Amino acid sequence: MPSQPLRKDREQEQANERKAGPTPVSKRTGEEQAPEVVQNLEEGVQEVHEELRKATVTQIILTVLVVLAVCYFAKLVLVTIFTSVLIAFILEPIVRGQLKIHIPRGVGSAIAVLLMLGMFYGLTYFFYQRAVDFAHQLPRISGEIRKAAGKYQQSAESLKQSAQNVIPPSKDDKNAIPVKVQQTPGISGMLGPELTSLTETLLAVAFIPFLVYFMLTWQEHTRRATVRLFPVHSRLKAYQTLGKISDMMRAFIVGNFLIGLFMSAVSIGVFGFLHLPYFYFLGLISGFLSLIPYLGLVLAVIPPVASGIGIIHSTGILLICATILGLHVFSMNVLYPKVIGGRLELNPLAVTLGLFVWGWIWGAMGLILAVPVLGTIKIVCDNVEGLEPFGQWLGDQAVPKAVTH
Repeated sequence: MPSQPLRKDREQEQANERKAGPTPVSKRTGEEQAPEVVQNLEEGVQEVHEELRKATVTQIILTVLVVLAVCYFAKLVLVTIFTSVLIAFILEPIVRGQLKIHIPRGVGSAIAVLLMLGMFYGLTYFFYQRAVDFAHQLPRISGEIRKAAGKYQQSAESLKQSAQNVIPPSKDDKNAIPVKVQQTPGISGMLGPELTSLTETLLAVAFIPFLVYFMLTWQEHTRRATVRLFPVHSRLKAYQTLGKISDMMRAFIVGNFLIGLFMSAVSIGVFGFLHLPYFYFLGLISGFLSLIPYLGLVLAVIPPVASGIGIIHSTGILLICATILGLHVFSMNVLYPKVIGGRLELNPLAVTLGLFVWGWIWGAMGLILAVPVLGTIKIVCDNVEGLEPFGQWLGDQAVPKAVTH
């Protein structure tokens, strides 16, 4: 039958195929395609990393801009909160001291807040009395100022007359008609914005004692509740971060207190030598006002100079200004970096930029709160994965050379 030879031929071909094994694939083609596949994969991974990096940088920039905008538009609320936090840290040692003698935290916090309000009232009353005394002496002081200014005015008139003799006025100047534009604002235009701003500020200041009291009494509850806001695996890191922030704030307050005591002691000695009234009180106020960056130099000069007008001569006024200037420069450039800078671990460039930025956003209070806010930001960056480079930028520790290559 004709089908049998065909069947035998087919079986013979299958047997030969089994003996020969699978058809070999060209090794040369696979070897040529492998590097291209690996290169394409590497290029794809690099493109993904580049896109992620661009997206991360964009997110960081947008986040920073949003935070700065919120800080600017909500500055009254945020300044009130941060000022209350700073005052609470200052009063915390008083509350702890009362706990040692078995006074409850609530009662001790109330006593500390009342002591703060009493001291504020005493300072206000003192400066009010000095302002009244200054107002009584103002006619005599203004007469002396007019005499001194009259001498300079005569010299200026003589110089003006000499200049007119040398350069005669032109005809156009003689024919010119002086025009004076005077705008008379209404009462609402003068008092509206200022009155609204003053009312908001007074309302915010009235909240500070209550915020401080509740921050002192609910300190442990707030800390534990804040830690529980984080996932379970991050709670230990959050607790440690809050502890570091507390230690930083205490170091900042203690360092400023020690520097303020030093400058107050020197100021009291100089003011006592000049026989200023209330020299011990003026020296204490001037020493601690000098701690304020930039503005502190001007603020520290005002109390002793205002008290010394009409009592001491110009030489004494110059000695007061020179003493305060020398103390301010010495403390800000020598004592401050040694006593506080080492504890906060902030580099001078970051501190200066922080003072500029927060002073622009929050005004005078921004200069006071800039350093603790920067210290808090650095601690958060050091303890959050992915933000460590920002903490290194703010810090004063040297960056390893291997990182810069």
